[in-house]
Amino acid sequence: MVGENYLRKNYWKYLSEVIIMMYHTAKLYSDMGKNVLVDGILTEREEIKPHYRQLLEILKDNPLDIVEVFCPLEICRQRNIIRGDRYETQSQEQYDLMAGNIKYSTRVDTSIYSPGECAEKIICELFN
Repeated sequence: MVGENYLRKNYWKYLSEVIIMMYHTAKLYSDMGKNVLVDGILTEREEIKPHYRQLLEILKDNPLDIVEVFCPLEICRQRNIIRGDRYETQSQEQYDLMAGNIKYSTRVDTSIYSPGECAEKIICELFN
């Protein structure tokens, strides 16, 4: 979403701008009657504060469900090592940046459920 050159110079500034544009794009599709899925984390970096409130404000007139997809940090750390394309402490760093007091519609724990089971649980919770 952001060119490599910009990410090297000021990663969070440019990434924050793209995240907000992504929410406006999701709103446009939602306004047209489409269901939209956005995959991301709600961080509270200085460049994007107040991230969670901005998301809620942009989508205030649209249906919005926020799903927490999580697992214990140690399992996340192990998965990052196995993947090889993430560094070992990435999950802890992202966890530390997460916005607080997020109102989730539902939650799924990937250490307990398979990806298919997580998807099924989300679908059952949100659409039944």
